[in-house]
Amino acid sequence: MRQRPLSLVQDDLVDYDKAMERMTELVGERQRDERPDTLWLLGHPQVYTVGRRTLEQHLPDPSHGIPVVTTGRGGQLTYHGPGQLVGYLIVKLGENEGIVDYVREVELRLVRALSALGLAAERRDTPPGSELLTGVWTSETGRKIVSIGMRQSRGVTSHGFALNVDGDLAPWDWAVPCGMPEVDMTSLTREGVAVPMDQVRAVVAESFEAG
Repeated sequence: MRQRPLSLVQDDLVDYDKAMERMTELVGERQRDERPDTLWLLGHPQVYTVGRRTLEQHLPDPSHGIPVVTTGRGGQLTYHGPGQLVGYLIVKLGENEGIVDYVREVELRLVRALSALGLAAERRDTPPGSELLTGVWTSETGRKIVSIGMRQSRGVTSHGFALNVDGDLAPWDWAVPCGMPEVDMTSLTREGVAVPMDQVRAVVAESFEAG
């Protein structure tokens, strides 16, 4: 992985719609070379987001009262809520670099961050004909701990990843995340790694700065 100096922006909980408006502004600034590559770390109040390929039967039961928002990223349904670290990556891709290449890099950087936090994790290759296994999975228990959904426009990436730290995992069970009914979502806390959010933020930021 090559070194990519990133400008770090950090916020706490930001409403999803407002975050999307700001992300669009950041992408435009990067396309015009008005800002450097940027990692925006934040969290969201409870919300489900769905990609273009999300099936209706994968949507949550509305009786739980969590809003569902359609988004322009790749991937399928995911959940955001307190106790989760979200990272949006506004990065100008190299001349011969595609979005799939960069997603692989994001996975590996998060595997490295989780290792530094004390949790062995791995990315997975998708078998032919299977649902995309984009994201990061725990090595020992085989559970999914990071969801990733990204896109690129005019050579600049947007959207990013969601790492479950210590939030409530129940909302994952009220829908079909990632298009995979059998997926078992987890968090650092569930895997026995008790690390404060501030430390997770610092380690993740460092992993994206390193070469």
